[in-house]
Amino acid sequence: MPSVKVRNLKNEELGEVQLSDAVFDAPFNEPLIHAAVRSFMAKARQGTSATKTRGDVSGAGRKLWKQKGTGRARIASLRSPLWKGGGNVHGPQPRDWSYRLPKKMRQGALRSALSERVREGNVILIDAWELEKPKTKELISSLQNLGLDGKTLIVDSLENQNLILSTRNLQRAKVVNCFGLNIYDLLFHEKLVLSRDAVKELEQLLRPVEDSGGGVGASPDEIPAETPPQKPKRTRKPKQEEAS
Repeated sequence: MPSVKVRNLKNEELGEVQLSDAVFDAPFNEPLIHAAVRSFMAKARQGTSATKTRGDVSGAGRKLWKQKGTGRARIASLRSPLWKGGGNVHGPQPRDWSYRLPKKMRQGALRSALSERVREGNVILIDAWELEKPKTKELISSLQNLGLDGKTLIVDSLENQNLILSTRNLQRAKVVNCFGLNIYDLLFHEKLVLSRDAVKELEQLLRPVEDSGGGVGASPDEIPAETPPQKPKRTRKPKQEEAS
């Protein structure tokens, strides 16, 4: 069971917390994380690029010259894609690039990324983010005390307005709650800072659902199949002996 030391904003050790094996000690699954990142980035695409077809460009619809007898190539409309200023063929049109990734895959990717951050030693557990005023200068000094100079992801409650307002003008730090934690932020930020309440909430949200009869994460082959009730065998009646 992995353990992380609890610190305060002055980088003083206050104790140690045992983390859940199911959430913070999951095996590293690179293909699953890759699939989750692709799904997240696909949802972030605007999908607003568009080109004008022959029905969108301006131009007359009349036939410029007769079909035969001029020696020139036949033409139907000035808006044809064959002409300069005409419409575009098979160009991009506005569309939705997002697609739905199953919930179990999303949660599995988060467990794998969180566990890898714990094994790397890039997870810091804070007792509580208690800032007297919403000042960026005080937050920067607290991050420096903790040795956080790079990109930092802070997971805490959004009700902590002093923390949110203090990080609003800080580019290298981001504050999210447990419901807003995503796979892209976990990989983009080098350090992960969790509060005590955030750890408990993450363990409740990301704990694998136990299958009835198969246990946690049991494969379909390992789950015992229910044997249907066997029908009673039909017995043949003995033949009556022929009367001699």
